[in-house]
Amino acid sequence: MISMRYHAISIAAVFLALAVGVVLGSAGVSDRLLSAVSTQADDLEGQVQTLRAERDDLAAAQRASDEFAQRVGPAAVRGQLQDRTVTLVTSGADAADREAVLQLLAQAGATATGEVALTPAVGDPARADQLRELTSQLLPTGAQLPAASDTGSLLGGLLGGVLLTPGGEQPGQQTTTAPINTEQADAVLAGLAAAGFVGPGPRPQPGDAVLVLTGGALEGIDGGDAAAVLARFAGQLDRAGGGAVLAGRAGSAEATGAVGVARAEPDIVERVSTVDDVHTGAGRVSAVLAVREQLDGRAGRYGTASSASDGSAPAA
Repeated sequence: MISMRYHAISIAAVFLALAVGVVLGSAGVSDRLLSAVSTQADDLEGQVQTLRAERDDLAAAQRASDEFAQRVGPAAVRGQLQDRTVTLVTSGADAADREAVLQLLAQAGATATGEVALTPAVGDPARADQLRELTSQLLPTGAQLPAASDTGSLLGGLLGGVLLTPGGEQPGQQTTTAPINTEQADAVLAGLAAAGFVGPGPRPQPGDAVLVLTGGALEGIDGGDAAAVLARFAGQLDRAGGGAVLAGRAGSAEATGAVGVARAEPDIVERVSTVDDVHTGAGRVSAVLAVREQLDGRAGRYGTASSASDGSAPAA
């Protein structure tokens, strides 16, 4: 006769056997899983080491390229802008880029007539109406603003007569720059500075061409809008006379960078020369040679981004 104790022991033995089987089975599975994970980890570590080596090689090549460009840069630009004048406009530009470009301009024979520094307020959508109203208020007698309603074009129209020499237009291009005397130019810059749209500083003399120097991609929810203001500002300056170059750092050719916006708008990219790697020695040389290109009535796209369809530098 089978007792309750026998049933209990039998059931316990069954569960014990199942438990032992599960443990033994899971131990085997764990060993196989551990082996597979270990192998995958070794493969990934090998890939990481390969990528690190490639990164180091690329960084070394970039350093060598920069050093070479710095050595040959003065010779590449020498005499290209002899007796020409260039006005500098900065907007978030890196100080090292600014100094290097100014030095190359001097080595090219150009005279930098001065600088206007745009503040972040220029691209702030919350202050767009204020800037529109101010451009109308500060417009000198006899001058005209473009028919556009965007703040970049309006500001470019207002500053065109301040930054560019009348009659310094590109070959075959009719200038839209109206003569502005020094008192009017002082009033324009003073009004913009008082409202916080440009930084304080001496008024630049008008130049034959304008070089607009900026940074990389603009951050924040309004980055794309701010980049569009700067791109259209450069486009309107180009229409004002001798031409404009828009140069930025890495990231400037993205959708939220001024160079990227300029290259995406046919009316701008056909006229304004753009450089997307002014943080490099080659890019700085490109920016200076692009000024020469503009004075010759040509335009191009230079740098390392995929949209730089005209190569790394303009022809000297």
